[in-house]
Amino acid sequence: MLEQKTIVINTSPLIALVAEWGTLEPLRSLYTAVHVPFEVAEEICRGGDNNFAIPEFMAASFLHKAQQSVKISPFLANSLDRGEAAVIQLALDKGLETVCIDEAIGRRVARLNGLTLTGSTGVLVRYKQEHPEFSLAQAIQRMQARGIRLGVDVIEFALKHDT
Repeated sequence: MLEQKTIVINTSPLIALVAEWGTLEPLRSLYTAVHVPFEVAEEICRGGDNNFAIPEFMAASFLHKAQQSVKISPFLANSLDRGEAAVIQLALDKGLETVCIDEAIGRRVARLNGLTLTGSTGVLVRYKQEHPEFSLAQAIQRMQARGIRLGVDVIEFALKHDT
């Protein structure tokens, strides 16, 4: 059994995980709590090009969805998009150590703020630890088929854990 922890999650990982799982339900068993800043919820509900992941996000009643915007520090507001900035700010405000961000700049700024990082692939590796039959190689293929862009380093990281 994995150590339970709380995370604050950004838009891209939520979309990537829906692309893989078709739901966000597995997050419930992987984490004690999953916090979603108001700004991230707005981004998801705006839906992008094809409204992908909105029904799955709305159905995930276990997510701790913030009901109001967080006051974002000027440094974060000037460095990142609203979602990433809100994820980091909410984690700092609540004293939560782990954020789930996929974008490189957001990850760098999170590290500068002393936060622990994971991303959508890290979540899938965590899922694999609980479900050895789960194929990370197939997960990567499904995510890419849904238009999720993954860097070579991310793919290599996942495949290294696919044993």
